[in-house]
Amino acid sequence: MHAWAGATGMAVSIKDIARAAGVSHSTVSRALSGSSLVREETKERIQLLAKEMGYSPDAQARSLVMGRTQTIGVVVTTITDPFIAEIVESIENTAQRRGYSVILASSQSEPEREIAAVEILHSKRVDGVIVASSRVGAYYQAHLERLRVPVVLVNSRSEQRGPYTFSVSVDNHHGGYLATRHLVDAGHRRIAYVSGAPDHSDDLARMEGYRQALREAGIDADPALLVPGTGRIGGGERALPALLALSDRPTAVFCYNDMTAIGLLQAARKKGVSIPSDLAVVGFDDIPLASFVVPSLSTVVQPKRRLGQRATEMVLDLLLGSRQAKGTLSNVTMQGKLTIRESSGGSRAQ
Repeated sequence: MHAWAGATGMAVSIKDIARAAGVSHSTVSRALSGSSLVREETKERIQLLAKEMGYSPDAQARSLVMGRTQTIGVVVTTITDPFIAEIVESIENTAQRRGYSVILASSQSEPEREIAAVEILHSKRVDGVIVASSRVGAYYQAHLERLRVPVVLVNSRSEQRGPYTFSVSVDNHHGGYLATRHLVDAGHRRIAYVSGAPDHSDDLARMEGYRQALREAGIDADPALLVPGTGRIGGGERALPALLALSDRPTAVFCYNDMTAIGLLQAARKKGVSIPSDLAVVGFDDIPLASFVVPSLSTVVQPKRRLGQRATEMVLDLLLGSRQAKGTLSNVTMQGKLTIRESSGGSRAQ
């Protein structure tokens, strides 16, 4: 391999490659873009020479030519949530396979910061935006539409169909129903629900699934058994004392997500509350920690990697810009499934 060094020490340019190859710079440009106008052997020789010389295409210049930056912006509530981390990893892997890079921004679960993050990413000329666990959803639908770039919400449903905004989500109502029905079938009649962040669409859907399972079992939903949480470990830790303070304590609890459930399990261990004998617990998400905590956590499994992959594919399909692509795409809802582990125990005597 040759050692190439310009007199000025600057990056190797197309003109440098053309000079070394003894061809015009337009021929080099066509060869590097894979144009059929250049003979195959010439194309291979120029591409090899460019690699040897350490040529790196100017991404900014290429974006001006293509009208694209080959980047996708991703807005998350927090990077510390293992559920979000798995989705982001899937988004990044899918994007890279298609020649795109990812820019990450965090909203810290604040709607105003989420919108600000989307606007900042748009100002950086990202080609599309994915928002994971959106707190804004349909509230800012018109605002998102005005950006005129594809926006896909993950784990938060877009209530309105638009030419630029779509959603990929799990069926939260079905998941909440599965979790609660499992506890009902195990013989529990006093079943609590520890919620997530206020007014979050997936929390409301999971709660409605919880209520439907109770209704079908002929169990009245007791408002005292609805305990506010945050979607984080601290919310679960604070929920346990509220449940224990009730005069008619619950024998089971369905938690908005696994982080909430794990916080509740930690608090139960410190208080000497036996899981599942004193209190059966079911979470939602199936983050990696769910199978390692003691006792292992029963939970509704979200297809996290498929959610991230499908959201990225949807953004890239929208970037095709064709009327046909926009006309055939629609919001995607996937089904979760229940995984029963130690925390919810076996059947309870009726």
